[in-house]
Amino acid sequence: MSPAEPADTAQDRLVRAKEASRATARLTSDDKARALEAIARALEAHTAVIIEANARDIERGRASGISEGLIDRLRLDETRVAALASAVRDVAALADPVGQVVGGHRMPNGVSLEQVRVPFGVVGVIYEARPNVTVDIAALALRSGNASVLRGGSAARESNTVLVRVMRDALEESGITAEAIQTVDDFGRDGAMALMRGRGFVDVLVPRGSASLIETVVTESIVPVIETGAGNVHIVLDESAPDDWAREIVVNAKVQRPSVCNAVETVLVLRQAAPRLVPIIADALHSEGVAIHGDDVVAGMVANIIPATEEDWATEYLSLDIAMKVVDDLDDALAHIRQYSTGHTESIVTTDSRNAERFLAEVDSAVVMVNASTRFTDGGEFGFGAEVGISTQKLHARGPMGLAELTSTKWLARGSGQTRP
Repeated sequence: MSPAEPADTAQDRLVRAKEASRATARLTSDDKARALEAIARALEAHTAVIIEANARDIERGRASGISEGLIDRLRLDETRVAALASAVRDVAALADPVGQVVGGHRMPNGVSLEQVRVPFGVVGVIYEARPNVTVDIAALALRSGNASVLRGGSAARESNTVLVRVMRDALEESGITAEAIQTVDDFGRDGAMALMRGRGFVDVLVPRGSASLIETVVTESIVPVIETGAGNVHIVLDESAPDDWAREIVVNAKVQRPSVCNAVETVLVLRQAAPRLVPIIADALHSEGVAIHGDDVVAGMVANIIPATEEDWATEYLSLDIAMKVVDDLDDALAHIRQYSTGHTESIVTTDSRNAERFLAEVDSAVVMVNASTRFTDGGEFGFGAEVGISTQKLHARGPMGLAELTSTKWLARGSGQTRP
């Protein structure tokens, strides 16, 4: 593999990305699909090299004492590299959003108007300890006609360096400029600052990671930011929740992969259901090694409960920990969610259609569910191939972000000599 092109400053790479974005915007759908297939093949061919680099990241991470949750996010093995290649192929198979007609009409004077999707140009992403994001973003950006500039953080430095080189080489072999995929990792914090200050070169910036990282990017950036939020995710269990649904949904949402943002962090049990459901749920969670931080009512019903503090209700654990609280009724549950939710995903387990519809209508989060695990909040699960992130803001994009969310629109006007009186 050839090394990445040298650059004197991070700004140089932003300039080259901007220039490359003009070329990627002109690519046909077939051009982009062929390039993505080349990237997928290259990832598979270089699996051993990728895993070797990732092992160095993990070794360094353990030595520095990062959490097991972050180690899990950081880890790449043969299965996960194969999944990355598969996700790239999934993105290649998706409908190209560029040129799609969003709307339009004919003006009374005969001028024809069309609103069509166009690439943003340069998509910047700042993220932590997630080498899979390196591939997902590059693939989604390319399929939507954008160039990408990546800042993946020091924890995944070795992994990201190899992944970027593999993808850039694959682009060159496909006849597409390698400058369409850039990294500013080797500039450290200066690279992140260049992205946040890259007005005129970076068209949109997406932060993915801890609440503190996201807050820093949102407050420090002078370029447009699509905010992805932390996942203080809730599940509500009402009086009608079936035992098996409640148990299986909560356990899946917490245990299947606790280190991700769509894992449940707080379970709210309505008081009338508590004597029946709290022991069942607690026993199932304890058997999976989950530590329960419960209120006094929960602690009075089952053993081995860690007394919950105010901080627990606002915590995104990203680990085998969960908060559990008994609330008076659905009003109380909704009030708790309004106070502590980060606006990511909430779910209710119920067979009461009125409670279900009220929950769907009143909860103001990006994804609201009934009788389903919160782990489904995912671009791949939603059919987007991969995702840029889970947007918790309300402008342009909300929820799992796929190809359409990496486009803007422009209006095309076709006339025949009309002038405005």
